[in-house]
Amino acid sequence: MISIPFIYVAAVYTFIYLLVRAIVSIRSKKLDWKREKLHMLMYINLLVIFSFTFSPLVLDTGRIFDFWVNFIPFLYVTDYDNSTHMYLNVAGNILMFIPTGILLPVLYKRLDKAYKVVGTGFLISLAIEILQLPFADRASDVDDLLMNTFGVIIGYVLFRFVRSFLRSKKQSTNEICKI
Repeated sequence: MISIPFIYVAAVYTFIYLLVRAIVSIRSKKLDWKREKLHMLMYINLLVIFSFTFSPLVLDTGRIFDFWVNFIPFLYVTDYDNSTHMYLNVAGNILMFIPTGILLPVLYKRLDKAYKVVGTGFLISLAIEILQLPFADRASDVDDLLMNTFGVIIGYVLFRFVRSFLRSKKQSTNEICKI
């Protein structure tokens, strides 16, 4: 059995992130610091998600792809030692994807519709569930997929609410200036 500390996973992810950002900035021949800060927030968001979903990372060479998958929604959502653990699991799965629902439409202009943001968030969550398959200490569960996607929906609703509020405030300011 091989146990990989999360710091190594984070280091690989950070290296890939920095490499991609460097290539993008070299190809575009300019660096937009505001956009880079937003990318950094998305990087941190994904790092937090990875820390909860892949830490500790245990690879049992005798049980590679000896995976457990639950396809039945809400079958095991209450299967915890106590209700506190159940609520932490549900809340955690939802809360850790709220920033994703906020950041995706801010970072990527093509994600201008709810179904695009929710679909992208769903695919990110699905990728995580699939990446967990080879690890014997992990389980892929449709509940996680549903709760993560619900978090993206909440994040997108918050994004739209704040954007609408800021636009109406800007219009009010413009109208006052006309007077």
